[in-house]
Amino acid sequence: MEEEEAKWARVFLSWRDVSVKVKVALGNSRFLLQDVSGYADPGSLVAIMGSSGCGKTTLLNTLAGRLGNASLVRGEILANGRRQRLAYGNLAYVTQDESLIPTLSVFETMMYAAHLQLPSSMSSYDKQVQVHRVIREMGLQGCVNTRVGGWYTQGLSGGEKRRLSIAIETIKQPPLLFLDEPTSGLDSAASIHVMKRLKALAKTGRTVIISIHQPSSESFELIDLLALLYRGRTVFFGARAETKRFYETAGFPCPTFRNPSDHFLWVINSDFDQQHYQDPDGEESSTAPNRAQNAQTLIKCYKESNSHTFVNAKLRHALGKESEVLRCSSRGPDFWTQAYYLTSRSFKHMCRDLTYYWFRLCVYVMLSIVLGTIYFKVGLTYNAIQARAALLMFLTAFLSLMGVMSFPSFIEDMKIFTRERLNGHYGVAAFAVANTLSSFPFIVLISLLPGSLVYVLAGLHPGLDHFIFFFASLLACLGATEGLLMSVASLVPDYLSGMMAGCGIMGIYSLTGGFFRFHDELPKPIWRYPVSYISFNTWSNRALYNNDFHGLYFDNVVAGAPLIPGDEIVQIRFHMGISYSKWWATFVLACMAVFYRVLFFFAMKLRENLPRIRHKLRHRKVVVMTEKAFSDDVEMVSSTSICGSAAGDQKA
Repeated sequence: MEEEEAKWARVFLSWRDVSVKVKVALGNSRFLLQDVSGYADPGSLVAIMGSSGCGKTTLLNTLAGRLGNASLVRGEILANGRRQRLAYGNLAYVTQDESLIPTLSVFETMMYAAHLQLPSSMSSYDKQVQVHRVIREMGLQGCVNTRVGGWYTQGLSGGEKRRLSIAIETIKQPPLLFLDEPTSGLDSAASIHVMKRLKALAKTGRTVIISIHQPSSESFELIDLLALLYRGRTVFFGARAETKRFYETAGFPCPTFRNPSDHFLWVINSDFDQQHYQDPDGEESSTAPNRAQNAQTLIKCYKESNSHTFVNAKLRHALGKESEVLRCSSRGPDFWTQAYYLTSRSFKHMCRDLTYYWFRLCVYVMLSIVLGTIYFKVGLTYNAIQARAALLMFLTAFLSLMGVMSFPSFIEDMKIFTRERLNGHYGVAAFAVANTLSSFPFIVLISLLPGSLVYVLAGLHPGLDHFIFFFASLLACLGATEGLLMSVASLVPDYLSGMMAGCGIMGIYSLTGGFFRFHDELPKPIWRYPVSYISFNTWSNRALYNNDFHGLYFDNVVAGAPLIPGDEIVQIRFHMGISYSKWWATFVLACMAVFYRVLFFFAMKLRENLPRIRHKLRHRKVVVMTEKAFSDDVEMVSSTSICGSAAGDQKA
């Protein structure tokens, strides 16, 4: 145990008179936290407890540097007696939502986490040793080869998923660990198991801080220090064992057979104060006690208690005795290593997840068979002119539109990216490159197989060179579609919003693609310039029409009249000038595919940096408002200046 403890620096985290204020509707503002103080010793399990809306997660996010920049934060947060930004490897944060890849096993998940977080200089064998050690620490050795599982496949239980999420963030052996509601949604047995694992992590010398709603009596006994909040104010902070005595002294003794944590929250939960109930006779009565008054009594008693005096003494001692500066524990892997393992992980997931591309491919194949049989051997008659144009237009429009089927998978990818990015696992560029490379083989497949079926069944322009160009145009068009949809997925909050936005964009692109109305007849403002020129349907139609009609001759509507050249049809009937060759149109599509992937990268960077940009724009305004926002003259600090997100330590 001593050998393990020596592998990381110890972190004594203290916070004094921390207040958080946010703006609400109509220009008003309210406090989320008011003058909250406390500390977390190395080797201790600290729990922030309270009823819903009391400020548990706000305090946890403030200490971890994850509070939004729109909030005003006052107070002092110190790590080892210093104001210092925690570097890469010293801090981990586990959220309530387990954003895990459902198709990977526990061991695969942990090995990819090791490759993405541990330094490249560390051998693969040493990484495996560390992975197995963390798996044992979290009690996951019994399901090491079990896949995580999702809505369509069985896998890990809720408790096992929660422990796996914790294991991922502890692979770097961080000395400071934050967990938001680690037992939320778990049954009693699973909750106790998770809490025991967290207690074991704390005993190795780590500082573990959790927010928790209402633990069982056995889970409650595992807590070392308890911060009890009521509407953003401290009801009690101190040793867990002292809480019962404090309540008893304040006049609220805990009944013998009641869970202490239930009693502590029951006394101060004022959500149901003055609620009216109907008795069997239909008469209303108010039976709920005034627990808001109970909370005020406890807050006042705490300020006069020995626990409060001890906390202040501890904080003064921490301020006067600066300890070691926390430095980067180890450098993460380089960009190419990150991109390689992210590509491998993503490709493996896409191969195993039927909903990512395989269901979509099945729909494409079935529709291609339908299209091919409806337009079977379309021929070179006069009526075949419109039939060929409709077939080519519908094929590209439908293949593009059905890309929205993958939005649920895209959104899940973005959730995983957000969690891992905030903890500094890798950079934005590595993820963008990996997503592009891993999806490319599937885009090739869904372009080649459906396209081949339609081409052969419909009897389009004969010749291998024409088929290869047809395939290349479809590939470029679908590549642009995937890039656009990923850009949308990086900006929307959920897959329903993404599907609506994606369908709307695809609909506009199809309408301005030149089939439903010719380009030279579109209203010039907006629809012709610039929408029709940024629509990939415009360029895919030009490429496919030129490729299919060029060199063919069609029957004239008048019997015995000369045959109609395909080039003349494209130029005169469809108003697509021959100044744009099919190669130029395909080149434009390829450039669009690259452009939308670059746009995907910048969209993710914008999403990541938007709060920071807003904060800079509002900085002067915030400084001016500081004196008005808080009554006393205590120095304002940004939560990110003390325990900033590890994402800042990873390059783009």
